[in-house]
Amino acid sequence: MEFTAQQIAELLQGRVEGDQGVKVNRLAKIEEGEPGSLTFLANPKYEEFIYSTKASLVIVNESFTPDRPVTTNLVRVKDAYKSFAVLLDTYNKISQNRSGREEPHTLAASARIGENPYIGAFVYIGENSVVGNNVKLYPGVYIGDNVTIGDNTMLFPGVKVYSDCKIGKDCRIHSGVVIGSDGFGFAPQDDANYLKVAQIGNVIIEDHVEIGSNTTIDRATLGSTIIRKGVKLDNLIQIAHNVEIGEHTVIAAQTGIAGSTKIGRFCMIGGQVGIVGHLVIADRVKIAAQSGIGSSITREGDIIQGSPAFSIGDYKKSYIGFRKLPDMMSKIEELERKLDEIQKQNNG
Repeated sequence: MEFTAQQIAELLQGRVEGDQGVKVNRLAKIEEGEPGSLTFLANPKYEEFIYSTKASLVIVNESFTPDRPVTTNLVRVKDAYKSFAVLLDTYNKISQNRSGREEPHTLAASARIGENPYIGAFVYIGENSVVGNNVKLYPGVYIGDNVTIGDNTMLFPGVKVYSDCKIGKDCRIHSGVVIGSDGFGFAPQDDANYLKVAQIGNVIIEDHVEIGSNTTIDRATLGSTIIRKGVKLDNLIQIAHNVEIGEHTVIAAQTGIAGSTKIGRFCMIGGQVGIVGHLVIADRVKIAAQSGIGSSITREGDIIQGSPAFSIGDYKKSYIGFRKLPDMMSKIEELERKLDEIQKQNNG
């Protein structure tokens, strides 16, 4: 793929400063730019590289003012970071614009496939499943019975979607994701054994959701585990049965959410957070990495940290005290020593 500086500028609604006809055919970091490559400058920490980069084209903010000559060509835009993100997305769409059907694959007689699909080798699609238009199923994807997948959704290699689950439009589900496996339901018995509780619900994933590699989302015992529109999940996340995650919430890697917890809209949850079951977390809550959540968070917009977690302001104050504990203990020991000496003098 090759584009001119002018074509890039038109795509980003920017303007070229330099040679409008210069051609680029790959993307690069600014410090690693070579002739024919396109890069960007958004963080001032990297400004020094714009004077030495060999990249043919650099996207910069309109406000960028060089303090010495720049030898490369520039595209000035309102927001260089967002513009480069647009370019990356465009590049992805072009490079991943596959279509057709590879052999071998298995398609049940009652399954329905929309227009312009990509079905990779060793894909399996079960009975009564419906796959929308422009859906891309990469090699090794498994789609169980009665599954629905919306238009323009992409399932990367090795994704497994169990029966009865529903996935919306414009979703991206990365390799190794499992959707609709059994929830962790076992009833203790008198003989200290456990009776498996059948998990007969499903998983519903709404539109514009992205799910990172090797994340698992369990089906509900009854009803649905629900991932609302716009949610972004990182790699290696565990979502248990009957959990509901609100619109546009983002969750970082290695977080685990136990069953039946309801998370609000626009929340931000850091990595390695543990959340116990049957809680309610309000909208716009922010949870710092490695926090342990053992009770509901009812105040919208709260920021919490720690394990067990509490308000981040109180956490920081407590942490200051915690760091001072060695000095405080030394002072206490010194005071005890002096007190003992005074008592000995008085007794003598």
